[in-house]
Amino acid sequence: MAQAPWAAILIARLGSGWRRPSPLEPQPSRPENLAKVSVVVPTLNEAQRLQPCLEGLMRQGYEVREILIVDSHSQDGTAEMVRAAQHRDPRLRLEFDPPLPTGWVGRPWALHTGFCCAHPESEWILGIDADTQPQPGLVASLLQTAQREQLDLISLSPRFILKTGGEWWLQPALLLTLIYRFGAARAVETQPERILANGQCLLIRRSRLEAIGGYQVAASSFCDDVTLVRAIAATGARVAFRDGSKVLKVRMYEGMAETWREWGRSLDLKDATPAAQVWGDAYFLWAVQGLPLPLLILGLMALALTTPTLPLEMATLLNGLLVLIRWGMTLAIAPVYDWQSGQGRWLFWLSPLADPLAALRITLSSWQRPKQWRGRTYSADTQPLV
Repeated sequence: MAQAPWAAILIARLGSGWRRPSPLEPQPSRPENLAKVSVVVPTLNEAQRLQPCLEGLMRQGYEVREILIVDSHSQDGTAEMVRAAQHRDPRLRLEFDPPLPTGWVGRPWALHTGFCCAHPESEWILGIDADTQPQPGLVASLLQTAQREQLDLISLSPRFILKTGGEWWLQPALLLTLIYRFGAARAVETQPERILANGQCLLIRRSRLEAIGGYQVAASSFCDDVTLVRAIAATGARVAFRDGSKVLKVRMYEGMAETWREWGRSLDLKDATPAAQVWGDAYFLWAVQGLPLPLLILGLMALALTTPTLPLEMATLLNGLLVLIRWGMTLAIAPVYDWQSGQGRWLFWLSPLADPLAALRITLSSWQRPKQWRGRTYSADTQPLV
């Protein structure tokens, strides 16, 4: 009785998956789109990850007017790396953001600085994270999709690069917490409070950003991408979230422990979501993702050891259905991973065993705001201490 309503909601959410838009394909540049996009890349001590991002951005076509690297005074040679690359592509510009104001998180502050520094004739602002690897035709594909479908904002899910067995086991379970909660992507998102976005690659019409004062609405958010996109969608903008696995790769974290610690802190989306919805989603995850496999095993053991009853049989059947759905979702997300690299790839197929951990991570994260984020330490009121 506790699980059945949530299972029905899950099936309804996933039911539209067969109608989800196709993955974006790389596109050639078009002359009419010359210099319409300013790219903003926020950085803080990204020297170990930035080079593939720079290389990918420099391979983009002439839609890109400029590539602004907004550095938060890195100490690891990030700025020197950008200066060296500037000799190869004049579109690269290095900017340093001012000291972080009270109430701001570092990433939205750097993005806001880039937005303010962008050329006034650029019609679009593209936020790109330093850990991404843009593929040829990415910007052209984003821009042409936005123009064709009259979108004001479009973000992409990437192809994930995993390198250790622990990542292959845990990361898919964490990723699926998003799909369980938000379902398959639609052609155009219509419910601002349920919109999902990915700030790793986020193209926004400049006029929409100007109308809300840039990134200020997401100043104190540790999930600034979702906070920003929901605020823009609430103004009537046309917003979409698409599969970008053919045009964008990302290497997010190094190892299972960092994936658990860093990604898990923002997956609850509490900074963009009412508290009741946060805890409702946590309960939902336990009901349909975290508990079905353990409950199925217990139910089968009980059926073998005791006299079967109708409630026990129905509960076991329901949890069996939920486990089958989970394995189907495992197959569905397999194409969003880079299967050419990494060790222990076979553990991906055992990721359903990590579902209780994934539900636990979302629950733990829902209790408190992060105190450390992207190399900075924050107090409870989001005032930077370091």
